[in-house]
Amino acid sequence: MTGGELALAALAVPLAGVAFAAALHRNPDWREAATFATAGMLFFLVVSLAPAVLAGERPSVVLFEMLPGLPVALAVEPLGWLFAAVASSLWVVSTAYSVGYLRANGEGRQSRFFACFAGAIFAAVGIAFAGNLLTLFLFYEILTLVTYPLVTHHGTDEARRAGRVYLGVLVGTSIVFLLPAVIATAALAGTLDFRPGGILGGRVDATAAGVLLALFMFGIGKAALMPFHRWLPAAMVAPTPVSALLHAVAVVKAGVFCVVKVIVYVFGTETLAALGGAAWLTAVAAFTLVAASAVALRADNLKRRLAYSTVSQLAYVTMAASLLTPAAVMGAALHLVAHAFGKITLFFAAGSIYTAAHKTEVSQLDGIGRAMPWTMGAFAVGALSMIGLPPLAGFVSKWYILTGAMGARDWLVVGTLAASTLLNAAYFLPIVYRAFFVADTAGGGHGHEAPAPMVVAQAVTAAACVALFLFPGLAIALAKALT
Repeated sequence: MTGGELALAALAVPLAGVAFAAALHRNPDWREAATFATAGMLFFLVVSLAPAVLAGERPSVVLFEMLPGLPVALAVEPLGWLFAAVASSLWVVSTAYSVGYLRANGEGRQSRFFACFAGAIFAAVGIAFAGNLLTLFLFYEILTLVTYPLVTHHGTDEARRAGRVYLGVLVGTSIVFLLPAVIATAALAGTLDFRPGGILGGRVDATAAGVLLALFMFGIGKAALMPFHRWLPAAMVAPTPVSALLHAVAVVKAGVFCVVKVIVYVFGTETLAALGGAAWLTAVAAFTLVAASAVALRADNLKRRLAYSTVSQLAYVTMAASLLTPAAVMGAALHLVAHAFGKITLFFAAGSIYTAAHKTEVSQLDGIGRAMPWTMGAFAVGALSMIGLPPLAGFVSKWYILTGAMGARDWLVVGTLAASTLLNAAYFLPIVYRAFFVADTAGGGHGHEAPAPMVVAQAVTAAACVALFLFPGLAIALAKALT
């Protein structure tokens, strides 16, 4: 198969997963086996594209033309391959975890869950491999719509309210800000194709570039820049596997991926720097990072703390990309990967705690590490990676961001990185300390480990946090190709 055919097949496989989940709804074992098979096939196809991308090729294919001169097209470049690799690999692990979670908690609508999950991966692959802004916008909207039933999965009043916030913020920002940005780009640049170095060079002045950048950054609501972040904590009413999808596999990753993609391939870092840079965006991201960390510090509900941690960690990517230096852009791309594996580990652990011990609050976790050592061990690994300590993936990405900030002599970013690292430690380490070093005085007990598929899944993602530190070569090579 050619590279373009591989990209097209990678887009088609998750659609097959949707069909299998719907057709096999009366046979859960076959439905889940089919989901595993499609997830594995997608990962194989994405991996098969790696040699061509590393060799400098950009496999592409046109799906169709919406209007003459407006193709919906796929093109695989380094950043897109990284995002697709994250989404496809975590789909495999998330499927194992979801099977254990849904069965152990007796969740209903399981076929709809697996179908929508596959649909979300389809949209994520479409975003990752989008060859132009039109294609990216279409799949971005599909991702919002296909994940709505997952957010409202439980069907309660609270879930429906969360769903309204989810749709309201994400659809509202994309229609009010992102769509006009896409139309304006087409008018100014005469093309919507993504190109190294950007497509706006020499076509916009500093004022127009600033307005257009603001429309893009706030229009990409999935990046959760304040004040357009409320959808993320609101969506925590969904089952934990959905939280994992939102925070690690597809949705927020699509947001920060789009931020980096727009800065690098639409504006171009050199063009933005020549027009005065993006200091305001750096400041907004820095504020989001610190403010979200402060909220997480006060949150007793474990999933709420993790949700605001995600808002904070996403801001690392936006802040790094806004520095416009090669090292910082590399750090942004690497943090997309590091955060995915670290945060999914944390959410997997939270779901295991809920499933096995029925605990949802941080204040309830005293001594739980003795009853659930695998779960809390994985949680500790994910937490330390989020803080940015070696030998874990979060250290690598934060090192490049810090290097980029130092090179740019941006002391606001350097100070923000230092403060946020302390805040990360302040809201994560007490959970680990409670779990392993504080006795359970409540007397309620913590039960035992969650079902094996859940434990294995979080052990795999925790191990990946270590592996990405020890063997970062592929990710670094792809991130370096962006600059």
